[in-house]
Amino acid sequence: MAGIHGRGHRARGARATGAAIAAASLLLLTACAGEPEDEGDDAGLRMGADGVVPGVEPPGPEGFTTEKVDGVAIDVPEGWAVQNQDGTLCASPPGQDPCAYGSIQLTPKAAEKNPNDWPKKGDAHSKDDGWAADTGSCRSLNSAASGGIGVSGAELKVSDFTEHADTLKSHHSVWQVTCANDEAFEVRMWFLPVSDVLLYVWSADSQYSAVYDEVARSMDTTEYRG
Repeated sequence: MAGIHGRGHRARGARATGAAIAAASLLLLTACAGEPEDEGDDAGLRMGADGVVPGVEPPGPEGFTTEKVDGVAIDVPEGWAVQNQDGTLCASPPGQDPCAYGSIQLTPKAAEKNPNDWPKKGDAHSKDDGWAADTGSCRSLNSAASGGIGVSGAELKVSDFTEHADTLKSHHSVWQVTCANDEAFEVRMWFLPVSDVLLYVWSADSQYSAVYDEVARSMDTTEYRG
């Protein structure tokens, strides 16, 4: 009997030791997994407050970041300042004022928000005078800030189509606008009349011509509900 009791004590002792080792291992694993400061930890796998694993936003192409307004996405060059308010996303190149010279603006429900239904009304995108809702002010680099300088004329230089990331094709228009002081500026537009989504370069900076086209091609309305 003594032998039997001895084997029982040793078995219980072995089980206790095994349980202790398992508990210690579990504590070690928990401690390692719970390090929020660990730079190697994948933030996309952490549980949210509601117990759901949060989605990870796919990055834009190299040198760009993806920005959205009302479900419409574009890739914005890194280093450009982004403002997102009143239903318009505006990306401005370095060194320029917000939403001014050189900036590109993305506005879902553009015509719906405009009292004159621009740029949808009258197919403005295909007209010489369709470059803005208000065509009375010069926007050249030297004149835009001063204000009060009028416009003497405008010519539609490009009227074609651009295919975007979501495979939709927009009306692509480019205008050359001449100011009353003989200065000139360029306006670019990509417009989806059915979706009522407008991508608009208010006054183009020629050094970013290729950038504007890249941003336009990246436009994606997949998550947009017009």
